[in-house]
Amino acid sequence: MKIGPYQLPNNLILAPMAGVTDRPFRQLCREMGAGMAVSEMVSSNSLLWGSTKTQRRANHAGETEPKSVQIAGADPDMMAEAARHNADQGAQIIDINMGCPAKKICNVMAGSALLKDTSLVERILSSVVSAVDVPVTLKIRTGWDTENRNAVEVARIAEQCGIQALAIHGRTRACAYKGNAEYDTIAAVKTSVGLPIIANGDITTPEKAQQVLKHTGADAVMIGRAAQGRPWIFREISHYLQTGQKLAEPGPAEVRRILLGHLHNLYEFYGEFTGVRVARKHISWYSKGNPHGAAFRDAVNRVETSEEQINMVNEFFDRILQRTELAA
Repeated sequence: MKIGPYQLPNNLILAPMAGVTDRPFRQLCREMGAGMAVSEMVSSNSLLWGSTKTQRRANHAGETEPKSVQIAGADPDMMAEAARHNADQGAQIIDINMGCPAKKICNVMAGSALLKDTSLVERILSSVVSAVDVPVTLKIRTGWDTENRNAVEVARIAEQCGIQALAIHGRTRACAYKGNAEYDTIAAVKTSVGLPIIANGDITTPEKAQQVLKHTGADAVMIGRAAQGRPWIFREISHYLQTGQKLAEPGPAEVRRILLGHLHNLYEFYGEFTGVRVARKHISWYSKGNPHGAAFRDAVNRVETSEEQINMVNEFFDRILQRTELAA
């Protein structure tokens, strides 16, 4: 998989997810086998660029290249300015968000709402591509609703505008995250353009990744929610695609080691107060499926310090390891 001058180590990409794909999580997923990780969505509104939240989202210090930053907005000039700003700050790939189904994004005609207006799509893509010297990629959905799946039309516009790769989530804006993703539209796009195509949506296992690649002919897959609490999914998919063999799931001791490393990076990145709060959702994801996980999540969400969080995580995994030893 190649994007502009960047040869990715594999064809597995971490999807941009607001509130999730911060620098600590991107770094972890890269360590666990992702070929590329895209940043959280950064607003094209220059009034927000000085905010702590936006600066954190654009923080790529020490990150593995290529550094891909996703921008969102509906004004071609503002999007071009945002692209220039982020490229100046070190972004090596600019990704344009036309896939987010969130109401607060679509209500201002950004994200997947743009798919309703292909002339505006063309103006935004042209403006951004012209504004920067780095590759520009695009993320879309299959269309606005099931009656208006226009991904093929948008893909052709993207190719004409100089977009370097196209990620497609196999749902429409109206579907949000409900129902099952469909891949026929992605396959149709792949046969219609010469762009590298990245398939996204409901790819939760190594077998599913292989099926989607085969069905769509896509060049890569993008993993989103399935990586939450399971960053090792990338190494599992990579191993399966290379060997046809399933890699063993990590045991409790390794999961604890990965989680503790993740937590320490969150505390360092955000500071104690915010780090503890951001960590809560990750701890919840890592602990799912374990006995007494609900009670643990309820308790750990109440503590206010990193020391308490770490102690509770250690105690939780100590109990899991003890039960594992007794069962053996």
